[in-house]
Amino acid sequence: MQKWYQILHKNTGLSPYIWVVFYILPFYFIFHSSATYQVVLGSVMIIVFFICYVLSFVSKGWPVYFWTSIQMLISITMSLLFGYVYFSLFLAFFIGNIKNRAGFLTLYIVHLVTTIVTINFGFVTRNTVVITQLPFVLVSLFGVILLPVTNYNRNKSDKLQEQLEDANKRISELVKLEERQRIARDLHDTLGQKLSLIGLKSDLAGKLITKNPGQAQIEINDVRQTARTALKEVREMVTQMRGTRLPDELFRIRQILKAAEIDFTFEGDTNLTNTSLMNENVISMCLKEAVTNIVKHSSASTCSIVIEPTRSELVVKLKDDGVGLADESIYSRGNGLRGMRERLEFVNGSMEITSDMGTMIIIRVPNVLKPVEMEAGI
Repeated sequence: MQKWYQILHKNTGLSPYIWVVFYILPFYFIFHSSATYQVVLGSVMIIVFFICYVLSFVSKGWPVYFWTSIQMLISITMSLLFGYVYFSLFLAFFIGNIKNRAGFLTLYIVHLVTTIVTINFGFVTRNTVVITQLPFVLVSLFGVILLPVTNYNRNKSDKLQEQLEDANKRISELVKLEERQRIARDLHDTLGQKLSLIGLKSDLAGKLITKNPGQAQIEINDVRQTARTALKEVREMVTQMRGTRLPDELFRIRQILKAAEIDFTFEGDTNLTNTSLMNENVISMCLKEAVTNIVKHSSASTCSIVIEPTRSELVVKLKDDGVGLADESIYSRGNGLRGMRERLEFVNGSMEITSDMGTMIIIRVPNVLKPVEMEAGI
């Protein structure tokens, strides 16, 4: 909860100190006076105003109001003695950076009233300095009216923007946390019971292998069937979590290659009737990674993708005319190509890379998955 003394905006930057450059102006007005005591008094007030101005920005709590009050008194005195009304602009800028609403309104009203009264007093007493600089005095008055409100609203808007960004970050973290919890629940529901069953049946088969080999074989078969079911459910779950259809991925590929000014050609049919959704998802992710590598590293001007379905498998060829791979083993150690190989191995697919006048990647995935017991090594 914001406390009443937390009145200043956190980061005002260098802007308040840039105003210090204009501190040379009051000396011009002071040295127009012929009285030595006035020159000394005016110089002392300028120095004190500068010190209070800096202390106002670096202080917190009630001292801010104290230093601001001193600045107001100096501003009034400088206006009455020397016709220098421009310290009011310094104060207007500072007041606009106050965060506390009550403190802002109080200082704003007090400063506005004292400035108007001081200017009118100069006109009533026929102060020649004030009268001769009438246009600039009016501009200063408008600044006293508008500058604090503008700064206050801008700072308030910046604060709301920061709060909005923090809220979006928290929402994003909560979404990630909820997604992790959902995945954990799905994995627990999918694998927990079946792995427990596999453990129990394996222990039972180990005990029966010498006493009752036939029953032990039955238990082993149950273990095998349970493992198949668990693997199938995991694959379905992964497909649901990361499902990407090939037409959607090709649309994104066209966009990124167009942005990179790489000509793109496509041959084949994206309607993969003999390819499972999971295999299509794996192909889409591999193409995404491969095209990303082309854009980042190949310096290619053209890229082509060819889809060639066969009776037993789907073949996807991706070719570019870039610099090629000087040493494939170096790139294979990276996360990109290694991740592609791992995804393809998960569905019994394969990947070949050739580098001749560019790079060609040949991706093969089976139309029908191999038996599960071969994949699990059972």
